[in-house]
Amino acid sequence: MNITVIAVGKLKEKYLKQAIDEYSKRLSRYCKLDIIELPDEKTPDNASEKEELIIKEKEGRLILSKIKDNSYVIAMDLKGKQITSEEFSKFIDNCGVMGNSNLVFVIGGSLGLSEEVIGRSNYKLCFSKMTFPHQLFRVMLLEQVYRGFRISNGEPYHK
Repeated sequence: MNITVIAVGKLKEKYLKQAIDEYSKRLSRYCKLDIIELPDEKTPDNASEKEELIIKEKEGRLILSKIKDNSYVIAMDLKGKQITSEEFSKFIDNCGVMGNSNLVFVIGGSLGLSEEVIGRSNYKLCFSKMTFPHQLFRVMLLEQVYRGFRISNGEPYHK
């Protein structure tokens, strides 16, 4: 299975980079992982809704340019479906069974994802109704993907 994470925003914190490296190493047993980091657009303080929409659309076009036609796209979206780790593991397995071996997880910038990206996605997933820094969320996503593979392989994991 090929898993790509497309994330808007640059990782700056060393401890987050180390966590990403650790989960990337762990995941190498189960899949080919590619992380594509895209620059975020600077949002001015007190930006209008129109300005925010323009920023999201610009980031969205850049995201879409990195998605191949044969990819199964999972948008990380607050309006998406919330599932358990076990359900997430089954979801990944089912994608493979259905011939979707190129999974692309998309993490938007601070303003979220554009309607174009949401429209291109095959599935919308929400980890929580809480808001997380997108840099930290990248680590959380990789941890859950790793956990999902452990579950599907009948390997121990912490509940």
